[in-house]
Formats: sequence, C-alpha cells, structure tokens
Amino acid sequence: MTDRDDIDMLAAEYVLGTLDADERAEVMQRRQADSELDARILEWEARLAPLGDEVEAIAPGPDLLARIERRIEAMEVTSGTGEHEGKVSQLDALRRRLRFWRWSTGLASAAAVALAAVLIAPVGQTPSEAPFVAVFSQDDQQPAFMLSVDLDSRRLNVRPVTAEPLPDRAYQLWIKDASLGPKPRSVGVLNDDLSLPTDALSDFDPELLKRATFGISIEPPGGSPTGQPTGPAIHGYLYPTDRDASGQRL
Repeated sequence: MTDRDDIDMLAAEYVLGTLDADERAEVMQRRQADSELDARILEWEARLAPLGDEVEAIAPGPDLLARIERRIEAMEVTSGTGEHEGKVSQLDALRRRLRFWRWSTGLASAAAVALAAVLIAPVGQTPSEAPFVAVFSQDDQQPAFMLSVDLDSRRLNVRPVTAEPLPDRAYQLWIKDASLGPKPRSVGVLNDDLSLPTDALSDFDPELLKRATFGISIEPPGGSPTGQPTGPAIHGYLYPTDRDASGQRL
C-alpha cells in the first residue's frame, strides 16, 4: 500500500468515526500541518454527506436516552466513592460509545458500503459499472472483510479489512439461496493472503447472486471437512453502490 493509500484510508476512518479518541486527536492535530490529509478529509466528508439523506431515520425508544444517562450518573456516583476498581475507565468507554451511537445510527451502514466501493476499486480509477458489495462485520465491530462482485462478468474481489490470517485455521466463503437447496454451498477457501480467485462465482447466475446470503466461516486448514460451516461465521448481502439503486435491497 502506498503513502497515498495510507492517507486516504486514514481520512476515511476519521470521517467515518472508527478511530479511537487518541487516534482521532492525533489526526486533528496532524491535519493542521498536512495539507494533503486535510484535503482527503474534506473529500471524504463531501463524498459521504449525501448518504445521510438516503437513510431513513429510526427513532429509538422514548426512554432509551434517559436510561443511558441514568446509568452514567449511577456509575459517576459509584466511581466517586472508590467502591469498584475500574469504574472510571468503564464510564469513559460508555461515554464514547454514547457519542458514537448518537452520530452513527443509520449512516454507518451506508457509509461502510460506500467505503467498500472505494477500497475495492483501484486507486484513481472509477469502475465503468457500479459493483455490488457485501460488508462482513460482527455486531458493531469494524468490518472484517469486504466483497465486491461485478455481476456482468461475475468476477469477485475479496478484501480483508481488519481480518488477519489465523494460525492453523482458514477462512471459507459460502453462499446460500433457496434455489441451491437448504444448506450453504462453499465458494472456496481463502488463500494465505485472504483472497479468492476472481472467477469463484462464475457458475452462479447474477440474479441468484443479488438475493443470496454470503458467509465467511473459520475452518480447519484446507476448509471444512464436512462440506458445511463448522466454525463461527459472519454474513453479508450484496448491495449496489450507485446512488440510484442504493435505497433498494435486491
């Protein structure tokens, strides 16, 4: 990865809000003297801002914020008495999560899809046709993998984000759809660099790929010995990355 790629990735993470407090403070200070980083941040803000208009707001329960604030107040009282070791750090973590939750509801999923399209496409190159992408993440953690599929050619690109090779374990990609039967079907075992051959989906119809569920599981070296996932799995669906179709689940 080039320095240009590193700066672009850092700017994207800053705008998406995935950096921790110390990392974010470092970026805020660095952008004052780094014109290229500042420009990248402004580009990402302009690129992602319209996504907020495409996400339908979801109102939390009317008492949710009050319950969170009461919990914070209770922790402040407890930490002030010194009764429980570690309460201060827990309180700080809860405050950070509360700020992030207020910011990220709804926008984060759309932003992740946009980020996937940019990360998978070659730097400086805009694909002629908008790819379909799937983001694989566990709960509220950062994405582990991103998968891009060009439906016309049925070529795929699997890219690790936070996932790393595991000792004595392998990642395996699966596809599941009613037309394929009741059980998932293996697409392939990821290589040592966590990639797959680009033609791994060549036998599947594009319409099936649009509606299918994809999964990545952790398996023994060489893949599942049973022909079915045997370890923990994370799932994703393909979504179009162009604005005209981004509001539609295909």
